[in-house]
Amino acid sequence: MLRALFTRTMIPPQTAAIEIAFDGAIYRVNVKRHRQARRYTLRIQAATREVLLTMPPRGSMREAKAFAEKHGGWIAARLTRLPEAVPFVDGAVLPLRGIERRISHRKGARGTVWIEAEADSAIENLLCVAGDEAHVRRRVGDFLKREAKRDLDKASRRYAERLGVKIERISVRDTSSRWGSCSANGSLSFSWRLILAPPPVLDYLAAHEVAHIVEMNHSRKFWRILNELCPDMHQSKIWLDLHGGDLHRYGAEAE
Repeated sequence: MLRALFTRTMIPPQTAAIEIAFDGAIYRVNVKRHRQARRYTLRIQAATREVLLTMPPRGSMREAKAFAEKHGGWIAARLTRLPEAVPFVDGAVLPLRGIERRISHRKGARGTVWIEAEADSAIENLLCVAGDEAHVRRRVGDFLKREAKRDLDKASRRYAERLGVKIERISVRDTSSRWGSCSANGSLSFSWRLILAPPPVLDYLAAHEVAHIVEMNHSRKFWRILNELCPDMHQSKIWLDLHGGDLHRYGAEAE
C-alpha cells in the first residue's frame, strides 16, 4: 500500500514543459502523459506552433527530455517549415473571405472592428480596430469568429433546407486537424479560419458537414449527395490542400 502511494506521488503532472537546446536556439516542448501511449512521440501543432511530446504512463521526464533532445533537429526543421506567423497587430495583413486587408488601429475611434477602404487608395482595404492597442488581438479574433459563424450558419442552413434535414446547432472553434465535423444529432462544428478562405471554400465545407447529417460516412452515396449540393467542390478541395495549412499562421504569435 505504501509502495503504491509512493509510486503515485512520483508521477509528474498530466502536462508539463521542458526546454531543449539545438543549434544555439532554445525550444519549449510541452509534455503530456497519455494512458494509451506505448512510446514517446513528437508532433507540432501548426495553429499554435506548439511542440507536443506524448509519453506513456510509465515514462519519466528524464526519458522524455532525452527523446526531445535526440530529435532536436526534427523539431527545428518542422518549425522552420511552418509559414511565418502573422499576429493580429497594427499593420498586419490578413485575408478576409480571401481578400487581403490590413489591420489599422484607431485608438481614438468609437466602435470595435469595421471594414473600410483607405482614403487615398481604392486598392487597399482596411480592417479598422478601435480601442487600446492591448485589445487589438482579441477584438480582431472575436470579429473573425463572428463573421465565420454568420457565413457558416447561412450556408449550412441553405444546404440543410435543400436536403430537408434539421441542424441542431452550429459552432465555430479553432481546430488544428479538422475544418469541420458533424455529430449524430446534427450539431455542426467548423474552424473559424474558414472565414480567411475564399467564399466557395467555406461553402464547400458547409455543404460537406450538412451532407453528413444524411450520411455519417464517406461512402459513394455521401459523395453523390455532396456533389449535388456543391458541383464545384473539387476546386475547393484542391484549394484547401494547397493553401489550407497557411490559414493557421494568422493570429499566431511571432517567434
